Amino acid sequence: MNVIDRRTVSRILAVGAAGASLSALSVTSASAPDRKKTAVSATGKPGNTSFGTLKQIDAGVLNVGYAEAGPADGPAVVLLHGWPYDIHSYVDVAPLLARHGYRVIVPYLRGYGTTRFLSSKTFLNAQQAVFALDLIALMDALKIKKAILAGFDWGSRTADIVAALWPERCKALVSVSGYLITNRERNKKPLAPRAEWAWWYQYYFATERGQLGLDRYRHDFAKLIWKNVSPTWSFDDATFQRTATAFDNPNWVPIVIHNYRWRLGLAEGEPRFDGIEKKLAQSPVISLPTITLDGERDPFTPPGDSAGYRDRFTGKYAHRTLKGIGHNVPQEAPEAFAEAVVDVDAL
Repeated sequence: MNVIDRRTVSRILAVGAAGASLSALSVTSASAPDRKKTAVSATGKPGNTSFGTLKQIDAGVLNVGYAEAGPADGPAVVLLHGWPYDIHSYVDVAPLLARHGYRVIVPYLRGYGTTRFLSSKTFLNAQQAVFALDLIALMDALKIKKAILAGFDWGSRTADIVAALWPERCKALVSVSGYLITNRERNKKPLAPRAEWAWWYQYYFATERGQLGLDRYRHDFAKLIWKNVSPTWSFDDATFQRTATAFDNPNWVPIVIHNYRWRLGLAEGEPRFDGIEKKLAQSPVISLPTITLDGERDPFTPPGDSAGYRDRFTGKYAHRTLKGIGHNVPQEAPEAFAEAVVDVDAL
């Protein structure tokens, strides 16, 4: 989940009107030589339960667990999950993109699933810069020079950072909730009480009691968040449990706690990343082709139909609001998410 600023307050206080459904939109097939327009659709109702056998690769300070789909020589797409979610947010998106000829990579972030630190002595850092560096290291290990990056929540932030600071590694961007690069100085300013209430867990995590509570009740905690931020999503226990196993990673709790405390200035990162963080504190623009997505029922969707962050995207741009959809956009609306990836490739 992402830290809000003043621009999101009115959206939390009262959810605004949403745009039209994307079900009738057409997209460009990446696998078709003549770039013929075709609709992205699943065969039958979405409901894949597994990626099959996962892969592992050493990348930077991590041994990264990831799913892969599609042809090895296809244009690369990296799909990035958020908290408290995992790679299964894309279990229906990945096959849709694979059918269009994309090479789809879906990694577990540091602290999740089968991703592990190579050394037990490595500081369990979760400041925003390290997730972007993890992504670049993974792309290097997989020999991917440039990819379409798409994500939500922590994944949006990571993709936004790479698109802003390393545009040579990003062909195009799909970012749920728009521009999510953290500004810690802005986060020091209080919000209206009801907006602060929406972030109760962030302040809970600032305490020792909160860290112990997350550790003891990690599955119950995550399920409560899912229900609160995706009020129209009727997921079953099996769907939740497939993701919940990712939270059994021994580094999950310290990574989550450090991430939220760092955003509020309650924990420090590593000095060697200060240069990157100074650049990010300036809210750098993203000049690459971008499609931003908002879930109408996501309580953290900013107001104004992308107006609050529109000026941060200076390249070719489109925005879509998904009616009736909550926070976990790719799992709640996999066809619309896949459609945005294929469309942004054609911008």
